[in-house]
Order: sequence, then structure tokens, then C-alpha cells
Amino acid sequence: MATSKLHVAMFPWLAFGHFIPYLHLSNKLAERGVKVSFLLPKGALTKLQQLNHHPKLIHFFPLVIPHVDGLPPGAETASDVPFSLHQLLASALDKTRDQVETILTSLKPDIVFFDFGRWIPEITRQLGTKSFYYSVINACTLSFFRVPARRITVETTMEELIQPPPGYPSNTVKIKHNETPHIAGLNDPRLGAFLHERLTTGLRECDAIALRSCQEIEGAYSDYLAQQYSKPVLLTGPVLPETPATQLEEKWDKWLNKFEPGSVVYCAFGSQITLQKEQFQELMLGFELSGCPFLVALTPPHGCSTIEEALPEGFKERIGERGWVHGGWVPQTLILKHPSIGCFVSHCGFGSMWESLVSDCQIVLIPFLLDQVMGTRLMVEELKVAIEVERGEDGMIGKKALSKAIQLVMDNESELGNSVKNNHINLKNIFSSKDWQDKKIDSFVQDVQFILESPGA
Repeated sequence: MATSKLHVAMFPWLAFGHFIPYLHLSNKLAERGVKVSFLLPKGALTKLQQLNHHPKLIHFFPLVIPHVDGLPPGAETASDVPFSLHQLLASALDKTRDQVETILTSLKPDIVFFDFGRWIPEITRQLGTKSFYYSVINACTLSFFRVPARRITVETTMEELIQPPPGYPSNTVKIKHNETPHIAGLNDPRLGAFLHERLTTGLRECDAIALRSCQEIEGAYSDYLAQQYSKPVLLTGPVLPETPATQLEEKWDKWLNKFEPGSVVYCAFGSQITLQKEQFQELMLGFELSGCPFLVALTPPHGCSTIEEALPEGFKERIGERGWVHGGWVPQTLILKHPSIGCFVSHCGFGSMWESLVSDCQIVLIPFLLDQVMGTRLMVEELKVAIEVERGEDGMIGKKALSKAIQLVMDNESELGNSVKNNHINLKNIFSSKDWQDKKIDSFVQDVQFILESPGA
């Protein structure tokens, strides 16, 4: 089947952390002539249109997200509700089934890529098409928590939960006993059981699993998933978007140019992480204590409407021009490419993980969510390209711990700092090659076509 005749549909979970990776994959497929129909909430459309690089091949199909009791009026995405209400948002997703089925019946795509919509395989079987579970989180998290070798229910104890399933391919990429109270969502048995049932159903019922990863870093985990689910596991590679052709806005460029190459610490935790004020202030004091110039881009902490009102007393006066704390969106890809940036303090979300790997920066990690913790262990323990900031017994990231981690990787005399830097350079040389990334997508498309053309497809 020629790629120009291939037609796929995308139906990601109702979160921008899922919409955007699905759209990045859509752009890569459209580059190769694939037609893409993208289903998403009506309200998310305007925010994503600018990321559609192939509007003649990628078409959006807006969905009306029905109201569910307990959700705020008009809630459409995970950005509109706290983490504790995501289960209700999933109920709203389920209520779109009739709309989705009507659209897919009309379009008849060859494949539907999905994640939370566990009923998609039932629809595609009726239509005589294929369903691919496309995961935007790392394979090590799926392998640890979302496989048939383990069963998670509301009765599952924390001790049972943090034990790896039989055959899991790592002794180091896992949850530590002392951190379980501090990982968002891990202590909610109802949510844990709900996610396990929903996601393993989709993985079990789909025709193939697709992962935003590669053999070089997660080969053992993708092989384990293939064995667990007895079906093909296809790897797309990192699916990184092209670096914007635009220049970094003058205000950022002018400020960063004040500092020596490789001297500035950049910190961002994505749009999902909102800190408590006490933790936010402790981090600010840690950046101050490090002695390095820094650019921090975080959402205002809980209870604060602006970043300025959340800063520690006297902080701005002490820091002066050495630090910039910003409470809104920043052009992260362009900032990471600026020669003055020498260190990236990240939450290890999967997108940021890949962006850090193809950057020239040293990498310091502070994970908050389950997949971020697993990704951090992958980066620190297996790839050995980053260091993790140690939490205190109360789960807090202390100013001294953050400052120590930054100084460790920024010190040219540090043995550990030089070790992770050299390991990082070796991987960066592979991953930042456009030829390498293109080959991964080309191989993925070939694997997709092979499945479609196989007898009985």
C-alpha cells in the first residue's frame, strides 16, 4: 500500500500532553503522504491549528465533550480539572463514543491510533479496520504497571504495587520504597485500579502497540511488552518536531546573551505541574544558592495568581539581573538551543526528556508523576546521562539538595558531572541526527504497511 493511499485517524486522551505528541506523529506521517483525521475537543482546536504543518493532509474533527456531574461546566481537557477529577474526565471521553463512531464510520480510516478510548478496537473490528495503541509515555512505565503479568485492584497494597512484574527487564528502573507518598496519584487505589483496567484493556484489544521510543534506549521494555501482549510493538523514535525557523524573541535573546556560554540554568516542569508555594520558594532559594545565572519558567504555585507574589521575601533584590522567573509559556526548544544555556532542570516528562537528550545541556531531574519517576530512573540509572535531585524525608526538594545537584553537573572538575556529560554527548550525537530520526519514522511506516498487508489484515 503506497503511503499516499494510507489514511489514519488519531484519537488521543483529552490532554495537551497527548494531543501534541499525536500531532507531531501526524506531521511526520503527513510528510510521507499519509492522510490524517484528528479527533479532538472543540475547544482545543484553536490551540493546535498552528502546530498542523500539513493542513491539506491533516484534518481536524472537533468533538463536543458532554458534561459529567462533578466536572466544572465546560471542562474539555485535563488542563481544566485537577488530577483527582481525571476519572470523571474519562467518563466524559466515553460519552463521545457515538460521535467518534459516526465520524469513523464515515471516514473508514485504515488505522485508528488511540490510548484512553478502550472501546476503539471494538469499533474498528466492526469497520474492518485496525486499531493501534499509541503510548505517549515511556515503555518502562507501561512494562512496570500496565501488563497482564500483574493485576492492580483497589485492594492492591503499596508494597505489592512497587514490586516489578515477573520478567520485568530492569533492577534499577523502578519505584523506591521511601518515595511512594510523594508521587502524585500513586496513593489513590481507586485511580490506580481504574487506570490499570482502562489502559490494559486497550493494550489487550488493539491490533498493535506503537511507542514513542527506540531500541537504543528502551529495546528491552518494548520486547517485554511484545511478549506480554503477544502482538507487534512498533517504535516511532522520538518524533521530535522541526526546530522552529523563527528566531528567539529579543527579550529572551538579549538577556541570555549577557552570560557566558554554557553558564545559565534553565528550569521548566511543563503545564501540568503546579507546585505548593512552600516547595516553589524552596526551589527559588536553591537556584539562588547555586550561584549560577538562571531562567525559570513555572506556573504560579497554588494559591498565587502571579509568580511575583510567590517569590521569597527579598529574592528579587538579592538576585537582580542574575535570575529571571517567568510565570507563562516560553519557547523551550529555542531556549535550549541558546549557547548560554548549560543545564536543564526538568520534570522528565517524555517530551522534555527527548528535548534534553538532543540538547547540549547537562540534565538535572525532579520528577513528580509516575511516568516521570520511571523516566528519571531510566535516564539516571541505565543511560547515566543525568542526575536526580534527592528529596527529603518529607518529600520536599530542599534548596541545598537542588543547589548541590546543579553545582555537581556545572563543575568542570566534577567526576560525576563529566561522566554524565560524556554519556549524554554520545547519545546526543545519535538522536539529534535528522537522518536517524527520519529512518525511525520510515521504518515505522514500513512496519505499519506490513501489518495492513499481512494475510487476514
